[in-house]
Amino acid sequence: MSEPTAAAPETPSKAVTTDVVIIGAGPVGLFAVFECGMLKLDCHVVDALDAIGGQCIALYPEKPIFDIPGYPMIEAAELIERLREQASPFAPTYHLGHQVVRLTRTDIGYLVTTSAGLGIACRAVIIAGGSGAFGPNRPPLDGLEQYENRSLFYLVKKRQDFAGKRVVIAGGGDSAVDWAVSLAEIAAHVMVVHRRDKFRAAPESVQKMRKLAAEGKVEMVIPYQLSGLEGENGQLSCVKVETLDGEERLLEADSLLAFFGLAMELGPIAEWGLDLAGFHIAVDPATMGTTLPGVFAIGDIATYPGKLKLILTGFAEAACAAHAAFAIARPGEALHFEYSTSKGVPAETGLTT
Repeated sequence: MSEPTAAAPETPSKAVTTDVVIIGAGPVGLFAVFECGMLKLDCHVVDALDAIGGQCIALYPEKPIFDIPGYPMIEAAELIERLREQASPFAPTYHLGHQVVRLTRTDIGYLVTTSAGLGIACRAVIIAGGSGAFGPNRPPLDGLEQYENRSLFYLVKKRQDFAGKRVVIAGGGDSAVDWAVSLAEIAAHVMVVHRRDKFRAAPESVQKMRKLAAEGKVEMVIPYQLSGLEGENGQLSCVKVETLDGEERLLEADSLLAFFGLAMELGPIAEWGLDLAGFHIAVDPATMGTTLPGVFAIGDIATYPGKLKLILTGFAEAACAAHAAFAIARPGEALHFEYSTSKGVPAETGLTT
C-alpha cells in the first residue's frame, strides 16, 4: 500500500498533453484504457502504487475470482496481466508511484497535477480509484501488533505460504469465503470464524465452503468472534473466540487471516468539489459523469441507485464513460459506433479480427 505523498508545487515542473487521464490502474481503469483506445482516444494512467493492478495486486494477487465472463476461475494477478495485454495495443502512458494531488480547470479541459510535479493537460478525466486510499480494518485485540505480518495477515500474497498450516479465517465477506475454499486444498486445517451463519459473499462460493465443511475439510466456528491471541515472539499458537453470551473457545492455529474490509480515504479527490456520498462519488449512471463537466467516475468509487459493486459492472461503466468522454475530447466529431468484432484493434498487434 502506498503512503500519502507531499503536495506538488503550484506550477508543475513537467507537462504533457493527452485526451484522457485515467486515475487508477486497477482492473476497471485498465479496461477504460481499452475502451478509450477503441475510440482512438489517447490515455495517460496515474496510480499511487508502484505497479498496475490496484487492490488485485496490492492485496490479493493469488485470490481466485469466479465472476469474470469467459473465465470459470481466474487469479487476480492473471486478470491484471490479461487486461494489461488487452490495453497494450493503444500504447497508454503509465505514471506509477504518482498520486494525483490537484485538478485544475483550463480552457480546454483540465490540468491534472501529480505528487511528482508532473502536469497532464487533458480534455477529460476518468476516476477509477477503486476504494481510494485503503488500509485494513483491524480487529480490536490486545497485543495485535506483535503478530501482524508474521502470523496475522490482512491479505494473502502467496497462497503457498499457508500450506500445511492451521489457519483461522475471520470474516463473513468474499475474501473470507474465497480463501476458505482455496486454502482448504493445501492447509492442514481451516477454521472460519463468523458471528452469524449468514455470509456476505457470492452464493456459489458460500455453497462451496459449506460443502467443504460437510466433508470435514473446513471447520465452521459460528456464532463466534475474535476475543484474543496467544503466542510468543510474533508466532500465534491459539486464537481465542467467544460468543455474545461469553462462551469461549481456543482454536489452535499457526496463522490468522482477518478479513474485515478496508478503511477507505478519498484523499485529495475529496477537495475537488464533486458530489460525494460518503467515500464514493455520485454519478449519472447513463454516462458515469460527475457534477464536474468532463470528469467521470467508474468502478467501486462511483455510486448511483442500484449500483452493484462488481468488477464486471465496472467494465460496463468504463465503456459508458469512454463514449461520453469522446464527445468532450472530440467536440463536433461524430462517433460511429462499431462492434469490436467488425472494427478490430490496431493491426500491428496481431489481435485484429
